[in-house]
Amino acid sequence: MFQHPGDSNISKFQVSEFILMGFPGIHTWQHWLSLPLALLYLLALTANILILIIISQEATLHQPMYFFLGVLAVVDMGLATTIMPKILAILWFSAKAISLPECFAQMYVIHCFVAMESGIFVCMAIDRYVAICKPLRYPAIVTDSFVVKATVFMALRNSLATIPVPVLAAQRHYCSQNQIEHCLCSNLGVTSLSCDDRTINSIYQLFLAWTLMGSDLVLIFLSYVLILHSVLKLNSAEAASKALSTCTSHLILILFFYTVIVVISITHSAAITLPLVPVLLNVLHNVIPPALNPIVYALKNKELRHGLYKALKLNIKSN
Repeated sequence: MFQHPGDSNISKFQVSEFILMGFPGIHTWQHWLSLPLALLYLLALTANILILIIISQEATLHQPMYFFLGVLAVVDMGLATTIMPKILAILWFSAKAISLPECFAQMYVIHCFVAMESGIFVCMAIDRYVAICKPLRYPAIVTDSFVVKATVFMALRNSLATIPVPVLAAQRHYCSQNQIEHCLCSNLGVTSLSCDDRTINSIYQLFLAWTLMGSDLVLIFLSYVLILHSVLKLNSAEAASKALSTCTSHLILILFFYTVIVVISITHSAAITLPLVPVLLNVLHNVIPPALNPIVYALKNKELRHGLYKALKLNIKSN
């Protein structure tokens, strides 16, 4: 067979940008999703900023648990802001083009923030474990120094461990297709367009999931098993209920966070027949927790709720 002269050079061609197509299968009416997504983004920013203001102004909330909650609020806002402006630009203005460096940068920041959120959940679980299982030693163990060191360790761990994700993706050769059936630069979505072998990318993605998310989930599970064991030994039902109530909001958010990650992983295997599901879940997983986290904590935590009421009353009086 004769080969077209242009075919011999196709492997030398490198695309200069990617095209984020949005939600697969619903391109004609996907712009209608912009309103609920914009409202979720606005809610996430407003609620988390309010949480930070309340924690900073209320002296009774200057405790390790609320410091971790403040860090979580910053991470949530960073995660939502990493993806939502571009998604809204796609849905409103059809601004689908994204340069390769911008795409790889977004890929890194998403992985870093998601891993950071998982790490903060671990810190919060350890904080609750010490507070409930070793209450007398709590002030000596969970000190300001411990909180700062734990936060810095998680930030370094996640920022360094996720660097290979965009680096490996950037080393792939993108010579033909540049249209990504997604709203954001996911690792699997981008590397699926490469013309060369991407096995190393898939292996590292799996390694990252097991080492970071897997170890975090094991530590959280062990913390709550020990908490439950300690609570069941309490003679007073009222004391047991009070101890568990401090963990309820944390458990709700953890279950939602990790359940969606597992569901996304499972639905990726069905992406060929129903590609919309993993894409939609991926987007919602990056915007719903930032909006949900502060609301759940405000509803379930009495001290935080009191601070919210106090802040609202002060605002009303000032007007």
